[in-house]
Amino acid sequence: MTDQAVDAGGLELSGHTSQELFFLGRSRELKELRADIERAGLDTLAGRKAPRARVLLIAGRPGSGRTALAEELVRQVADRYPDGVLRARLSEPDGTPVPTERAARDLLAELGLPAPAGAAVDDLAAELRAALAGRRAVLLLDDAADAEQVDALLPDTPDCLAVAVAQGPLTGIADVRPCTLGGLDTKSAVELLSRRTGSVRITVDPRAAETLVEECQAQPAALMLAGGWLAARPKSAVADLAKQLRAGDDEETAGTPLSRMFRLLYAALPVPAARILRLLALAPAGHVDPHTASALAGCSVSAARTTLDDFVALGLLRGVDSPLPQYEVPGALHPLLRSLTETQDKPAELQLARARMLERTVRLLQSCRAITETDSPQARAKLLGMPRSLRFPSPRAAEDWLRIRRPALLAAARLAVADGELDTLARRLLSQLVRTLVAHFGTQAAAPDLYGIHQLVLDVAERQRLPRERAAALLNLADLDAQTGRTAEALVRYRAALDAGREANDPYATGRAMESVGGAHEELGDYDRAADWYGRALAQRLARDERADAARLYGRIAAAHTYAGRYGEAARGWRAAVAVYRKLGDVAAYARALSELARVQEYAGRPEESLRTCQEAVEWARRAEDVRLQAALHLRLADTLDHLGDPTAAGLHRSAAERMLGEELQETEQEGDPEDQRPEHGANACEIRSTSAED
Repeated sequence: MTDQAVDAGGLELSGHTSQELFFLGRSRELKELRADIERAGLDTLAGRKAPRARVLLIAGRPGSGRTALAEELVRQVADRYPDGVLRARLSEPDGTPVPTERAARDLLAELGLPAPAGAAVDDLAAELRAALAGRRAVLLLDDAADAEQVDALLPDTPDCLAVAVAQGPLTGIADVRPCTLGGLDTKSAVELLSRRTGSVRITVDPRAAETLVEECQAQPAALMLAGGWLAARPKSAVADLAKQLRAGDDEETAGTPLSRMFRLLYAALPVPAARILRLLALAPAGHVDPHTASALAGCSVSAARTTLDDFVALGLLRGVDSPLPQYEVPGALHPLLRSLTETQDKPAELQLARARMLERTVRLLQSCRAITETDSPQARAKLLGMPRSLRFPSPRAAEDWLRIRRPALLAAARLAVADGELDTLARRLLSQLVRTLVAHFGTQAAAPDLYGIHQLVLDVAERQRLPRERAAALLNLADLDAQTGRTAEALVRYRAALDAGREANDPYATGRAMESVGGAHEELGDYDRAADWYGRALAQRLARDERADAARLYGRIAAAHTYAGRYGEAARGWRAAVAVYRKLGDVAAYARALSELARVQEYAGRPEESLRTCQEAVEWARRAEDVRLQAALHLRLADTLDHLGDPTAAGLHRSAAERMLGEELQETEQEGDPEDQRPEHGANACEIRSTSAED
């Protein structure tokens, strides 16, 4: 996608690819690692079958080429592991360990397996091990912070291979011998320079090239920057750069070869480009795109894109193979960038840059969601009011952007909440992220991400002492707990949400919390408490004259009594629901309530009453054009007539039900079921009632 396309055509997908990748040297290390795969472990020597995957450790400082070596090893042995390669990064760019729960969830996603929302880390690790049982796959665990992280993710099968990358030994994992990296061999290091600068300058002064390699201690990251410096200065000799690095006693160039080379490159950058580079330390999880850089620096998207491509040429950024222009900050450079921001930028300026980045992210999410609301004139007007660079050409392009940028968006949300100074923007970002994920993927598919987002909302609400937002977050988390079978945990959160709703004097939150507490008790089989809590919620609805909600609660109370075998009380509940629905004129709900009343009458041993009620329900279902309900009622009538000794009439009702179901199935196959064609919009599991609807 060209810069002109960004300005004129909005957010489009294109064939953006990373810079050319190549691997040099490390033949001895590769040979040792491959031999280590075949080496007999301690269990084998003791006559036991290896209980877990073989672990290979590549240890080295950031910038030593440890990840590149791991990727090359995986490429060479991939044909022996037909179930593929799974990758997980175990540290953030700033060195913060990635929670094991998140790493396990990402690995399960790579396997195409759903991970229950909110599941504990032990459960997720067990699911990952179960998923890998019987498979032959490679796990590449990059930038591991400690042995515990790696150990929790190891498959319980010797048919898998785990390749871990870390700065030092992983004490605690048995039978692991680290392959410790130093610099490249001189020949490979010189060739790396040659590929970056062209062969002529290396050929005419090979001694200077070797001297430069020595000054860089043959470290790949430092050599990449050196090659970028030379490539940007075609008239400079290799000896000139080696001389500048050798004069490393002054304050500007003191330090490791990587830091000295970085400072040389940074000092030569124009002031605007140097500022953009420093601010990339604020990019979420080191993921950068032109919009992120544009917002951080306050420049145009096209200017940011050009500058980022220049950084790739200099070796300061890595391009990512993606349909969208995407880049990564190399992990070895992140501490250097962060140090520059701390010394050269004022805290207020950094805070403003973060705020611009979050605001741009919010607007992109608004655009991504608005394009799905094709039937809304307000959404279309709002979309047309946005700059062209923020618009998506189609819903599919918006969904692809959301899928590609999802890790960066979730990282932005986590950083916004952790910042603590931008809670208003953080709340807007979280709200838009929830709505956009649900709009494109549906509540069920997005549930794992939603769970984490609602936990962040809860963090902000508790920090800011916002009881209404706290109640909403607790309700949403409890709903997701309940959906994944953690009913006891859901009940605790529903009770906490009720307390927060009362503190906020929020009738919506208190009413829904009371009803949800009843639902949790019903799920746990405590029907007395369920009916009691439904009754409390009903009293509030009646006091507020919320008749539709009251009718629903009459039905829930009746259902609880039905489960408890109290059919008389259940029938009274359904009659009350029938009366309210009739007053409301809700024909479909009225028919369904009559159907449930007929069911209770049948359970109570009053088949004649059930027959009359069921016949009335059929008529109202016909008026409501609810074919499925009509068919179900005809089947119930057939069962009742059989019980009353009229098999002929029962057969007629069964035939009618089969005809209705057959016709509906045929229509569904021809037209498609609209319920199956749209994502689930579960209001309870996704709403955040803490921001303006304008957001």
